[in-house]
Amino acid sequence: MKKSDRIYNERLERHLDELKWLYMELYNSEEQFEALKSGLYQFYQERRAGLKKLDEEREQDKHWYRRNGMLGMMLYTEQFAGNLKGVKKKLPYIKKCNVNYVHLMPLLDTVEGRSDGGYAVADFRKVQEKLGTMEDLEQLSMACHRQGISLCLDFVMNHTSEDHEWAKRARAGEKEYRDRYFFYDDYTVPQQYERTVPQVFPTTAPGNFTWLPECSQYVMTTFYPYQWDLNYRNPVVFNEMMFNFLYLANKGIDVIRIDAVPYIWKELGTDCRNLPKVHTIVRMMRMIGEIVCPGIVLLGEVVMEPEKVAPYFGTVEKPECHMLYNVTTMATTWNTVATRDVRLLKRQMEIISSLPSDYTFLNYLRCHDDIGWGLDYPLLETWGMMQVPHKKFLNDFFTGKLADSFGRGELYNEDLVTGDARLCGTTASLCGIEKAGFEQNEEAMEMAIKLDVMLHSFMLFLSGIPMLYSGDEIGQVNDYTYKENPLKAEDSRYLHRGDFKWELTDSIEKPDTVQSRLFHALGRLEEIRAAEEIFDASASFKALDTGNDSVLGLSRESSAGKVIGLFNFSSNTCRVQLGNEDERYASLVDGTEVKPQDMDIEGNGFYWLKKLDR
Repeated sequence: MKKSDRIYNERLERHLDELKWLYMELYNSEEQFEALKSGLYQFYQERRAGLKKLDEEREQDKHWYRRNGMLGMMLYTEQFAGNLKGVKKKLPYIKKCNVNYVHLMPLLDTVEGRSDGGYAVADFRKVQEKLGTMEDLEQLSMACHRQGISLCLDFVMNHTSEDHEWAKRARAGEKEYRDRYFFYDDYTVPQQYERTVPQVFPTTAPGNFTWLPECSQYVMTTFYPYQWDLNYRNPVVFNEMMFNFLYLANKGIDVIRIDAVPYIWKELGTDCRNLPKVHTIVRMMRMIGEIVCPGIVLLGEVVMEPEKVAPYFGTVEKPECHMLYNVTTMATTWNTVATRDVRLLKRQMEIISSLPSDYTFLNYLRCHDDIGWGLDYPLLETWGMMQVPHKKFLNDFFTGKLADSFGRGELYNEDLVTGDARLCGTTASLCGIEKAGFEQNEEAMEMAIKLDVMLHSFMLFLSGIPMLYSGDEIGQVNDYTYKENPLKAEDSRYLHRGDFKWELTDSIEKPDTVQSRLFHALGRLEEIRAAEEIFDASASFKALDTGNDSVLGLSRESSAGKVIGLFNFSSNTCRVQLGNEDERYASLVDGTEVKPQDMDIEGNGFYWLKKLDR
């Protein structure tokens, strides 16, 4: 037996009993299970030698993605560099940003005007023609690996585009393909679903079903009418989607982002969210990865409150996702910016610190999507902040409607009846850099830059993997030109999805420019984080009582030592009192020795403090 086959068989044997048990529990089909096994071996055989070598290395270092030197950046291929070959040419800039993990936003084949930002996939094995080819993607992955950069790509599991081959054949009446979706002759069953299933986009795409007049049937469409939900009750759907997943892994993708994972199993009488069989599918996906391509990482997109997010890590014995998005912290951070009150954020940190250290969160300030105010309103209400007026306050603050507003954002999916809405905008614009620049107000610009840096220092300090949004490192502001494009004008999320302004990078080395001040401040923090083992994801993490509701205190501790992070969300100087008078600390940024037990922090300021030996 060849060595490669022996390795494969050992991996398969390790998982076979559980994989088959879970598969048969869902599908009870020996034939389809054998088809799955056959496909797994085929994709293993097709996996190139370099990737197999990387798999073996990562099997020996299972926590490679949790190291303190890991720093991610998410970007749109077209907006960043035109196409995949362009991204390859820009790798030196990415390295200059200290980034070693690049998330390429959706780039698989889709139909312009019916793409939902690329999340309506028409072909899982084809790149959008304007961006390049699968060969270009593979070449980019190889170039990234040579430079120590990992590549992340979205895998949209819940649905396909209505322009996908399966959907076209289903629309034409082929039963085999209709069985891959949820088709109904009349509204009886859809109406039963609608009684219990919430709407994702109640204003822009109300309901969960779409009428297809050409075939006189309804089809389930949880997101948009052109995105047809896949029927994972059908084993063929599961098998084929796993083969698509492995196809992308074999192109050299290191991190597979599972989009909208809570939605993938549907049952009447439920809300079709976070159902137990979703976890069965993710667990099987984890095992399939460990059999064929154990060097890859599964990143779950679970836009839910913390108690519904954590289960997607699985258990120590039966893990599911390797990493999950820290969605609630992102929203709570911006809530704290507006209120200058850290109590809710401190509570969020306490929840995270109570979770097992093996849980790895992806932390970010901004991303491609909007900010939804999914906050802990029962807790806020005990402090006198009622949900409806508080959401209105947040949206008014960040859209510049209040007297002390510095944010410049726009609302998305606004419901004029309930007043509910989500927020769009870049980090720089929400921090006040856009407003200060427009008004040519130097004092306001100083505070805006300090706020921007402080927020990034907080994000970099958190337990998990930090992720930059492309353009944030140079303070790129909102791009209002989307309003001139009829295909984008109705979607305000394009406000922060504009073209990367390469001309701004010319100012990185020009002293006193916004770009220089931000880029080098973030770069210094990134370098410190990479050099200090205490920032490894395995370090213990907890919130501290600072004695001041405007200053968040955090600590990290391991055999490598102890560091404290202090973050002032107020524009005023604040005093903190931490206790432990005998402990001595020095700033990791400039080496200055300080006493955090009783100290002042300037407005929008922060400290990273390392405990000194006696």
